[in-house]
Amino acid sequence: MRRNASILVIDDEEIMREILEALLTREGYHVRVAGSAMEGLELARTEPFDAAVVDVMMPGVDGITTLEELRKIDEDLPVLMITAFASVETAISAMKRGAFDYITKPFKNDEVLVVVGNAVERRQLKAENSALRQTLQAQHQTFAGIIGRSPRMKQIFNLIVQAAPSRSTILISGESGTGKELVARAIHAHSSRADRAFVTVNSGNLPPDLLESTLFGHVRGAFTGAVLPKKGLCDLADKGSIFFDEIGNIPLETQAKLLRVIQEREFMRLGGMETIRVDVRIIAATNGDLRQMVADGEFREDLFYRLNVINIALPPLRERKEDIPVLAQHFLEKYSRENDKAGLELTPESLDLLMDYDWPGNVRELENVIERAVVLTSGSRLGADLIPEHVRSSPGFHMPRFVVPAEGISFKDVITSVEKRLIESTLEAAGGVQKKAAELLRIKPTTLNEMIKRHEIGPRKKRNGSPEDVADDLRSSTRARHGAAATELP
Repeated sequence: MRRNASILVIDDEEIMREILEALLTREGYHVRVAGSAMEGLELARTEPFDAAVVDVMMPGVDGITTLEELRKIDEDLPVLMITAFASVETAISAMKRGAFDYITKPFKNDEVLVVVGNAVERRQLKAENSALRQTLQAQHQTFAGIIGRSPRMKQIFNLIVQAAPSRSTILISGESGTGKELVARAIHAHSSRADRAFVTVNSGNLPPDLLESTLFGHVRGAFTGAVLPKKGLCDLADKGSIFFDEIGNIPLETQAKLLRVIQEREFMRLGGMETIRVDVRIIAATNGDLRQMVADGEFREDLFYRLNVINIALPPLRERKEDIPVLAQHFLEKYSRENDKAGLELTPESLDLLMDYDWPGNVRELENVIERAVVLTSGSRLGADLIPEHVRSSPGFHMPRFVVPAEGISFKDVITSVEKRLIESTLEAAGGVQKKAAELLRIKPTTLNEMIKRHEIGPRKKRNGSPEDVADDLRSSTRARHGAAATELP
């Protein structure tokens, strides 16, 4: 981080300039010194610096004014204020005007080096984040293997960029198939641990003893068959990142030991007594509601709050449908290469079907559908016949096109009819289960139940929502409201 970092020192006392210059140069910084505010500001205008150290009490232009002028030249420059007067008011004034930190004389050398190091690290991380954001804007649709151009996904990309450089634990939440592991890998790839191991733990596939042995290792004789000592995944992930997929499946007894790893950065092997230090960045993922699991006594509350320092909530595909075309194209190109089938394309009808479907399996399900179509096609165009039946028959709602008769039509009756048909179609897709239908319609089950009663909807023949169906419903509605002699719709 500090390689080639340049520091500007502004102090009217020659002895202080010499001390700071010697101290910082010995640490590997490139240092420029100035004996007055005007000289220092001139240097700041002509050379880039990673941090500035400014004395508060200087003749002529004082340190606070110098701070304000430096920030006009470079608003992101971290400025450290040094003064012999340990005044709380001066410190508050400097911090309000944008000072990075505040040191009082006489100072300890280590204190100065720590504060300067923090300032330089912040400066360089900010520069790297800015470069990453520019890369994101240039790419538009892809970031670290994650596909998306919707506003929701752009927010996710920016959150990854912001969170990755930190040491904080991160909890990724989202339905199955939304790409939680891809996000975890992106966080690792954009962190300072990128050149170390990224280890994945499938949390729910192992019994407690075997899971703990897998995580922490074991000593000889820890259990039947443990004839040799063994290191665990935490050893492998040291200085790197460890990803717990479906963290909610970890048994309670193992959760306590994982909490110790997060809080104390240490663990003991299964059957052992020796404490082992470890430096790992923990990233966890869940498709469940951990808060509810805490309330139900199925997940430790203290572990939840240690994991949930930064939460990245991935939206399901049905909530970012504008990403479906670019995802479909990505998978089309991927499986075209794998199957040596160049020049494939989706027909407009196929894409319409993909856009209408709600994708309960999310991105993973879309990928499977495209792979299937590529494998089965014998031509260059992937038509609707290559889309699975369950996708083709999904209850995507299409507004029917009405022909208004010369004598006019009741707007209220049309809306009532469309509402009734939409409810019937959704109930058919949900197998008659009202709770599932309410979820598909994004309304409360009680609201749906009231609407079903109001429209007198009962078991009926399967219909497809065509204009003829809606017109038939409208005729029934009109007769009910105006009598059998009501004018027929064409």
